[in-house]
Amino acid sequence: MPHINAAALVQLSMLLFALPAQYFISQWYGTDSAERIQITERLVIASWSISTRSYLSLDAWADRFKLLLSKTRTCLYVELLILHFRNWYYEENKTRSGHNKAKPHSSFAETTHVHSPKPEYIKFHVGQVIIHKRFGYSGVIVGWDVKATTPEEQLQSRYPPAKQDLKYTPHYRILINKANGFGKSTAYVPEEEITIIMGLEVYHPDMETYFSGYDGSKYIMQPWLKRLYPHD
Repeated sequence: MPHINAAALVQLSMLLFALPAQYFISQWYGTDSAERIQITERLVIASWSISTRSYLSLDAWADRFKLLLSKTRTCLYVELLILHFRNWYYEENKTRSGHNKAKPHSSFAETTHVHSPKPEYIKFHVGQVIIHKRFGYSGVIVGWDVKATTPEEQLQSRYPPAKQDLKYTPHYRILINKANGFGKSTAYVPEEEITIIMGLEVYHPDMETYFSGYDGSKYIMQPWLKRLYPHD
């Protein structure tokens, strides 16, 4: 049903109260009862005619519906324009500030030194797809350290007393597969908690920053990343 705004509601109320008022007024005019009846009849007919044209006519309701629809379309169009402008503004600022250039992900606190030589005990390579043994999410390795580089206070709370030795084992930076619906988008995990899986592609908004493609077994590193991990 078309929406009735405040102005239309006031108009409808006035029409509903018009009949008693008209009858009362008609009692004060006219010279006799017959004339008063005729005046009342004319007023009733006029009120009914106005009501019919305004609220009992399909054309009137159709016009109201068209007006409502045009307003809805206008609001939707304005919202789309605002969304388009926001996207353009974000991309423009990102380009000007250089954020679109390939560089390490800030949330990883990625070091910029070259990881060479690579110790033999580092089992996994940048670009390999992993599965987390406990949490079950998949992801891709984008970096490694010979031991955890996270601040000591964070490591103390992350690992229970029996697992404190994990701080001194290889750790890997992971882009978590968005297809898993996992809450986090990145992870920094010890080697013993992950295992390699083949033939699984990873979906993450930063994939193109780190990799140029997928060969079916691992992701191909971008040149800047290959310079940091030349032996992977």
